Amino acid sequence: MSDTKMTKIYSSEESGLLEFDPYQYELHDSKNPELFREMFPYDEVPKIAYNYRKVPMHVPDDMFITDTTFRDGQQSRTPYTKEQMVKIYKLLNKLGGPNGMIRQTEFFVYSKKDRDALVSCLELGYEFPECTTWIRANKDDMKLVRDIGVKETGVLMSCSDYHIYNKMGLTRREALDKYLGIVKDILDLGLRPRCHFEDITRADFYGFVIPFANELQKISKESGVPIKIRACDTLGYGVPYAGVALPRSVSGIMYGLQHYSGFTSDMLEWHGHNDFYKGVVNATTAWLYGAGAVNCSLLGIGERTGNVPLEAMVFEYASLKGDMNMMNPEVITEIADYIVHETGYDLPPMTPYVGRNFNVTRAGIHADGMLKDEEIYNIFNTTKILNRPPMVAVSNVSGLAGIACWINNYYRLSGEKSVDKRHPAIEKMKAWIDNEYENGRITLISDEEMVALMHLYGKDILDSARYN
Repeated sequence: MSDTKMTKIYSSEESGLLEFDPYQYELHDSKNPELFREMFPYDEVPKIAYNYRKVPMHVPDDMFITDTTFRDGQQSRTPYTKEQMVKIYKLLNKLGGPNGMIRQTEFFVYSKKDRDALVSCLELGYEFPECTTWIRANKDDMKLVRDIGVKETGVLMSCSDYHIYNKMGLTRREALDKYLGIVKDILDLGLRPRCHFEDITRADFYGFVIPFANELQKISKESGVPIKIRACDTLGYGVPYAGVALPRSVSGIMYGLQHYSGFTSDMLEWHGHNDFYKGVVNATTAWLYGAGAVNCSLLGIGERTGNVPLEAMVFEYASLKGDMNMMNPEVITEIADYIVHETGYDLPPMTPYVGRNFNVTRAGIHADGMLKDEEIYNIFNTTKILNRPPMVAVSNVSGLAGIACWINNYYRLSGEKSVDKRHPAIEKMKAWIDNEYENGRITLISDEEMVALMHLYGKDILDSARYN
């Protein structure tokens, strides 16, 4: 147990009520690291433990997205060129809209290429996303951001004993003193610190995280400069379920940083990874329980299994709030096309919203439904929202309906110009396709082959639609 002391009844600015919390958590500088071995046995799957403590939902008035495409998003792929970074930054501005829904993006500053890209983006003069940097907690890194022109920098501040004891070889007190010294140095440079609490989902929450946050709060009040906390779920251990015990509880982490350390939503950010397929739902949970920002990367590209996909949180926001707040979701398709075609990124075809197959149906029975009403098998109006019309992949199971659906979607035929599955040209195309598979074919019929079949058997369709 952490050492504690009594506090008084106080008036909460959040609730407007008198509140009483008997604990003020102080640093527990244990001799040995707390590795939560029962929860993280390493030779077994990590355990999800419950203490049945449920905290109140607290949805911020201002929910927004921050971006790490140029930082975490470059750690697991071929680095972007300067020109590519500037282009993607422009697209982020376009996607985020005039209300700054994509509020910030962060850059590495260790290479000349990254520094040049950052300067070029700053010179564009966009209000959003604000350009920030990322550094390690040492004085040499601080020199890199001192005069580059940003107003805020993120700083890596590992908070689990895995990192403090086993990686850095420090005690908790030594780590805390080091981090607080760096924060003060950053303030002396005239910059806003953003403290990245690395590996928070394996950290001693009451013995280190909260005491650390409380010290940051004191410095913030003394300096008059807002200090942010980014809660980093570095290995994707966070769990969104109600009643889960700390340190894995996403809602518990958000509640604790607000309730025990006084951090408001605009000063709290969630940064998650997808190691256990919980990246998006954890980020949404962080929003629901008080984080103003969720930190994401485009297409989810990032360390190991990746970060929270930025495009996913665009739709999570719209689902929660009921509108896009002037974001431009069709730019998501433009971004995905650019990254794939200009950088050679191998985007998995089933990736939601951006993969080439995300709104493609193969089964003939599904195609028949889409031919009658695309809403039956399409998640929403992808043509209007993402500029991605639903498509049908043609194979041995597509049937007449699948071929007709492909023709109508590919050539954008609707109303009187749309083709019915009983059209004689479709029967001829199906006979050709069936023959292919009878002779041993196992691959899909390509769009190019379908176009050739249309010119062979469906000229009257093309002529009537003026597509000759």
